[in-house]
Parts: sequence; C-alpha cells; structure tokens
Amino acid sequence: MLFAQYKYPDEAGTDEAGRGCLAGPVTAACIMLPEKFENGILNDSKQLSERDRYDLAPLLRKEALDYGVCHIYEEKIDEINILNASILAMHGALEQMEKSPSLILVDGNRFKPFKQIPHKCIIKGDSKYSSIAAASVLAKTYRDTHMIQLHQEFPMYNWAKNKGYPTKEHRHAIRKYGLTKYHRKSFKQLPEQMRLEF
Repeated sequence: MLFAQYKYPDEAGTDEAGRGCLAGPVTAACIMLPEKFENGILNDSKQLSERDRYDLAPLLRKEALDYGVCHIYEEKIDEINILNASILAMHGALEQMEKSPSLILVDGNRFKPFKQIPHKCIIKGDSKYSSIAAASVLAKTYRDTHMIQLHQEFPMYNWAKNKGYPTKEHRHAIRKYGLTKYHRKSFKQLPEQMRLEF
C-alpha cells in the first residue's frame, strides 16, 4: 500500500471506529509515525482482516513517536450526538499525546479545531495517509477488544462477533431481550417502522 506524506514529518493522523454501531462507545485514535515508516500490510482497517489488525496494533504502538486512544461512551453519544461524540473522541485521543503535532490529518470531512494546531480533513484519508490508516487500526482494535469484554456481560447479543453493529443477529437479540445499558438510546435500534413493504 503506497501512502503519501501530507506536509510535515511530525503530522498526526486521527480516525474513529464504531460510529454506526447500536451499542458500545465510539472510539478514536491518533498517531504520529516516524517519517520513513513503512509497512507492507498497513491499510484502512476496514480492508484488513481481524488477524492483520491485531498483528499490526502492537507494532504501531511500538513504532509510533506518540499515540492516543479515547472511548466516548453511550450516555455522552446520546447527549451530544454521534458526530460531536466522534470529534470529542478524536480530541480526547489527541489530549493523550505528549508530543504536539504540527498538523492533524483527519479522516472524513468534519472536525473542530483542536487547540491552535492546524488540521486537514481528508475524505477516505485512511486509504491515502499512513498515519490515518494506523489510527484506524488502533481505534478499531481498541474498540473491538472493549466490545469483546462487554460480550461477557451480555453474551446473548454476540458483541464478540458483531461488535455492536446493526446486524440481523444483533437486532433479533434486541427484539427478544430489549436494550442494555450499553445500547445507544438515541439511535434507531429497530428499523421496522420506517421500512416500506413492496
């Protein structure tokens, strides 16, 4: 996978995972990679197998000049909406970094200024810049690990497999067992009332 260096050697990429889920947090990561960092597997986390993501994560943490990861939980998501929660998670991940980047590369098209650091929003940035791709891997693996832990408490929803996404299996469990404290109450949990039958 060929990536571009955007502008500065100390740029940081940030991305989130779990935005479209019915349960669990939205998780963001940011990471600052060495200028000449290369890895033949690294890609947008959605294009990688689960095994590749978990193999990459410790390597990225080891090689990173700095990184941070932040969960924003269900109650806050319901309070401020998922877009604001995603940006808050990115800010939280940036707050954890000891080094201050010269530029923040953001996956997507929405962000709010963080301190006085310039930022650049990039559509599909996780397929264009190594730091964003690395952030996507960290966000995804941290969130997946969290959902596997929650699965132990509520195994009937099978979050170990679906990670809280709106699969048929997950929605069937919601119909049968109702909502848990980890479900996002502001989200449309079941689609029936909006579905048109033809």
